[in-house]
Amino acid sequence: MESLEIKITHLEYLCDQLNSVIVDQGKRITRLENELRGITNSVEEIEMERVRNTNVKPPHYQ
Repeated sequence: MESLEIKITHLEYLCDQLNSVIVDQGKRITRLENELRGITNSVEEIEMERVRNTNVKPPHYQ
C-alpha cells in the first residue's frame, strides 16, 4: 500500500510539473502571436507606403 501511495504522489508531482509547462507555453504562444500580429501590420503598412510612392499619378490627375 505504501508503494502505491509513493507512486501516486510521484504522479501528482509530475502532473503538476506538466501543467506548469503547458501554462508557460500557452503564455509564450500568446506573446508570440501578438508580436507576429504587430510585425505583420508593420510590414503591410510599409508595403502599402511603398506601393503609394511607386505608383505616380499621371499629370492630368494632379
